[in-house]
Amino acid sequence: MATKEASSSKKPSVPSSGKSKDNRPVKISPKAAAAATRIADNKKAMFNYHIEERFEAGMVLQGWEVKSVREGKVQLTDGYVVVRDGEVFIIGCQINPLGTASTHVTPDNVRTKKLLMHKAEIKRLMGKIEQKGFTLVPLNMHWKAGRVKCEIGLAKGKGEHDKRDTIKDREGKREVERAMKSRSR
Repeated sequence: MATKEASSSKKPSVPSSGKSKDNRPVKISPKAAAAATRIADNKKAMFNYHIEERFEAGMVLQGWEVKSVREGKVQLTDGYVVVRDGEVFIIGCQINPLGTASTHVTPDNVRTKKLLMHKAEIKRLMGKIEQKGFTLVPLNMHWKAGRVKCEIGLAKGKGEHDKRDTIKDREGKREVERAMKSRSR
């Protein structure tokens, strides 16, 4: 009798991310899962640099900054990453304060923010940055397990001819998509 009561008082099982209610597999693309957690992207970095490697770093934020990030008031286009004294910082990343920010805090929207990485990763980055032409750029900010993370890229600058090639490729893809749409109609 106790087993019936226990089984009837159980909460309905919540489907896992890989199964539906009917226990059928559900396909979720990694892009779709990542897009739901994205906060901001740095599209300018992809245009101006060849990205060699990507790293994920935590961010040290103040309370008002987290609230603004939740509202999406972030801009990464002018930001860059530096390594000082064995620590990694992001400079020029704008987090615009909300109008309802606390009265006892003076928000600074371009404050230098510390990035959290393992020492071994930082040492590896320092070695790569010392090579000619490499730099660190912020690529995107996203949520991961309730925390704000910043994806940074080890990048090498593109020349003018590379940028022109990127523009040509992009325009060619657009024309192909337009042609495909007109054929399907």
